[in-house]
Amino acid sequence: MAHPPLLRRPHGRLALLSLLACGAAWAQQAPAPAAVTPPGHMLAEIQVIPRPVGTANDRYKHVDAAIAVIQASGLRYEVHGLGTVVEGPPDKVWPLLQAVHQATLEAGAERTLSIIKVSSGAQAGGPRVEDLVRKFRP
Repeated sequence: MAHPPLLRRPHGRLALLSLLACGAAWAQQAPAPAAVTPPGHMLAEIQVIPRPVGTANDRYKHVDAAIAVIQASGLRYEVHGLGTVVEGPPDKVWPLLQAVHQATLEAGAERTLSIIKVSSGAQAGGPRVEDLVRKFRP
């Protein structure tokens, strides 16, 4: 049986053994990952693009279903022309994003694409939507 070129050369075997030994040593010395404490505030913007967007009788039925899930969440939100911004604790926002995406399919869309932007910090708190847009509002 032919060996790969790296294993045919004596120095190649040593290099391979060194890499394997380093990898095994690293795996034994690497500390277990620490539990990540989520920050206390997250901003997320979600834009759902269902196909079709709605029905003949209700032009935006599938998008409206997604927004209804956000409205029922109890979190602060702002509906914009090309997406909706939601803010709250990460343990509430992450599942909400999934539910919003799913809502379009459950409303009858054949498929959907969600574009999501998320912002959070390492520390509790963080800017709120109002803090970011206040100076641009009349």
